[in-house]
Amino acid sequence: MPHLTVCNRQLNWTLTLVLGYLVYLLLGATVFQLLEKQAEAKTRDKFQLEKLKFLQNYTCLDRQALEQFVQVIMEAWEKGVNPEGNSTNPSNWDFSNSFFFAGTVVTTIGYGNLAPSTVPGQVFCVFYALFGVPLNLAFLNQLGKGLSAHLVNLERWVHKPGRARVQLLSLTMGLFLMAGTLLFLVFPPMIFSHVEGWSYGEGFYFTFITLSTIGFGDYVVGTDPNKHYISVYRSLAAIWIVFGLAWLALIFNLGADLMEKFLQLNWQKPAPDSAETAVSKAEDNPDQPRIHIPS
Repeated sequence: MPHLTVCNRQLNWTLTLVLGYLVYLLLGATVFQLLEKQAEAKTRDKFQLEKLKFLQNYTCLDRQALEQFVQVIMEAWEKGVNPEGNSTNPSNWDFSNSFFFAGTVVTTIGYGNLAPSTVPGQVFCVFYALFGVPLNLAFLNQLGKGLSAHLVNLERWVHKPGRARVQLLSLTMGLFLMAGTLLFLVFPPMIFSHVEGWSYGEGFYFTFITLSTIGFGDYVVGTDPNKHYISVYRSLAAIWIVFGLAWLALIFNLGADLMEKFLQLNWQKPAPDSAETAVSKAEDNPDQPRIHIPS
């Protein structure tokens, strides 16, 4: 009977989690639709208007020729070629950019602004990711274990007699969160804003979207053909991404554990009726040992 009760609680918890997950997705879809759909329609109308103005200014072109030229631009963009500037733009596949791309492959960020266009490159990318993604997970896991080990050692030090355990533990976690937030979320947007010409909000958006491995590709460092970057700029960005991934993954895991424990604790609280029934049964059978039921 107790085993059946535990199974029912686990089933209820699983169903609640699935339902909450679906509700969260539906909520996100609704909000994004409300915020973005109208803006998309305005952008589409503006683009069509600009094409009409272009045809009016250049009467030697017809609509079909313009659509073909737009298609050429789209194909170039899909292959990672920025249509701005000229042929003197730096290559997307120099060593620094290739190193950055390799990092986006193994970390599964996948911005989408650059991808192999040759068949050998695509085949190599598949096998490179096949072995690189597990290697990256093992590396991040080991890095996370190292951070966790330092926290555990610090917690043991806090547990020694004569120390204010709760205060020091809270202070330690606060310092860990603050240091990581400054190093990976606060300072990098300042650098990206200065180098890329973005606002701080755009830099912070890029930072979080990158470190959470969402990687939309609407903002990517080192891709403006009108700017001159140092040769190791994107390589340094790739190294920052790897360590930032480890820190943010640790924070996400901590948040997920806390949320799961909180929800399971609420589900596993004994119902008042069941507690009263247990007490009455104990009173009806005085020979049995009394069981203390925590309030």
